[in-house]
Amino acid sequence: MEIIYEDNHIIVVNKRPGEIVQGDKTGDKPLSEMLKDWLKEKYAKPGNVFCGVVHRLDRPVGGVVVFAKTGKGLARMNELFRNGDVRKTYWAITKNMPPEQEGTLTHYIITRERINKSYAYDTPREGAAKAVLKYKVIANSERYHLLEINLLTGRKHQIRTQLSAIGCPVKGDLKYGAERSNPDGSISLLARRIEFDHPVSKRHIDLTAPLPEDRLWQTLGQIAIENGY
Repeated sequence: MEIIYEDNHIIVVNKRPGEIVQGDKTGDKPLSEMLKDWLKEKYAKPGNVFCGVVHRLDRPVGGVVVFAKTGKGLARMNELFRNGDVRKTYWAITKNMPPEQEGTLTHYIITRERINKSYAYDTPREGAAKAVLKYKVIANSERYHLLEINLLTGRKHQIRTQLSAIGCPVKGDLKYGAERSNPDGSISLLARRIEFDHPVSKRHIDLTAPLPEDRLWQTLGQIAIENGY
């Protein structure tokens, strides 16, 4: 369990690809339950431990995830997310270069829950939710490109779907058009940074996930960091 930040009300974890944030139909133990066990042991709590799920990341995605340790923390974090007062920054590696160095993508997304996949359309249609993100290319190698992404809406598989729609699927993301999978089953999408004002103390919180140990992540990430990202 890699803890990035902890206080009385919230705890922030660096999620590893393959972990699930909340229980699902697979029956695999979710990060929320692992965190309860960790907190129970660390603080020698005799009874039940509270650990509220604030937001989620897709299973093959790694990076920063916030959990609440108290009911007050959960309610107020939910309000921050609902009001758009949480800034989330993602990094994604793609093989194909976007048409512009930076830009805003707007699509209309329909999710087919039965197959757990979303589809992006250029124009509005019945049942579709508007999806908007901003991206910027922040590093390049001979074959791959690192994009920084800020979500302006929160739709299921939004980054994966929208990048695929412009011909730039996330590396390793077979579901959305990548040529091959990553050896560890991850996709090259990282919840890199999260910023918000603390739900109780109001202190500004700005947290960053470490780069994955993968060589390509390290190479592109270091270029971006040296360029001020």
